[in-house]
Amino acid sequence: MEAQRKFIVPIGPQHPALKEPGHFQFSVEGEIVTGATVRLGYVHRGIEKGAEARNWTQNLYLFERICGICSHVHATALALGAERLAGVEAPPRAQAIRTLMSELERIHSHMLWLGVAAHEGGFETLFMYSWRDREIVMDLLESLSGNRVNYSVNLIGGVKFDVTEKHHDEILKGIEILEERTKHYLKVVTTDRTFLARTRGVGLMTLQQAELFGAVGPTARASGVARDVRIDAPYEAYPQFPVRLVTDDGGDLLARFKVRTRELFESYRLIREILNHMPPGELTTRVPRRIPAGETISRVEAPRGELFYFIKSNGSEKPERIKVRTPSLCNWASVTQVAIGHKLADMPMILSGIDPCFSCNDRMVTINRGSSSQVWTWEELRRYGIEYYRQR
Repeated sequence: MEAQRKFIVPIGPQHPALKEPGHFQFSVEGEIVTGATVRLGYVHRGIEKGAEARNWTQNLYLFERICGICSHVHATALALGAERLAGVEAPPRAQAIRTLMSELERIHSHMLWLGVAAHEGGFETLFMYSWRDREIVMDLLESLSGNRVNYSVNLIGGVKFDVTEKHHDEILKGIEILEERTKHYLKVVTTDRTFLARTRGVGLMTLQQAELFGAVGPTARASGVARDVRIDAPYEAYPQFPVRLVTDDGGDLLARFKVRTRELFESYRLIREILNHMPPGELTTRVPRRIPAGETISRVEAPRGELFYFIKSNGSEKPERIKVRTPSLCNWASVTQVAIGHKLADMPMILSGIDPCFSCNDRMVTINRGSSSQVWTWEELRRYGIEYYRQR
């Protein structure tokens, strides 16, 4: 009889609660989750392999497509690594513009997440309000770059466009409106009784657990982890415009809401600082078409946390290898662990609490063949797929 009371509830890979395909299995006893697993890999697009057949400039556009919400930071990470291998540095004004775009993108990402997370908790009003206000920053990004999602700002050695006086005034006006709206959102997520009932004490992750699971970004900072790449290893214009760390010791969903919302205020402050102290000068510097042979790493702080690039050049016009580790991949372990002991109804909000991006995760699959595992060639993988479906 005991065994009959235990069930496995599958969610995904195609499910109304998921905006992207992922497969979750929750073991439950009644309404309480006793175990959780996640399977990714449903949106693998072969971007890393595709990079080997494209030159460095083409790859800037390709790697922006890893994630539409944080496309600029991916291109920035690649550009920084290529510039380091080439022994050049973007001009100070270009670095300031890259940093300005990064913070506008962070606002876009956090506002989008706030709406999605509220929607998963059934708070439709907050979802509609935050997405309405998100249009303000998307209009600003479009005004600067011509695009609302994949901005294509970066060049290896600089940026494509300048920030004019008109842009300056538009951005300041936009963030003034957003700042007032964000004050309202912070009040809602910290005082609304219904919202607090869905977030306070839910998905609790201690500082020690966050370190053990390898959590990064706002997810880790909401558990008291004092870590931000913009502070620990400042890049671009962050040494000239220092970031103030935002953390919370709560470790629950409420803390994750508070950290991301307070980070919006820090982005507003940084944007004002950059606009009011924009360095003069050129937007680009000369970079050789053939990046010198070598290896390097590039670390930047994406809206979801540390984004890590390994870049290898063989001295040609095309990279030999680019490996990407995205922040969502680091935070998945925390979801499967903190879910245990909570009600099944809490799972959508716990999942959305890390601001997951499924397409960011999918890079490579290692298949076990007996006691050993190895990376398969494309032809081996193709034959495996044919044989697998013949047996079904």
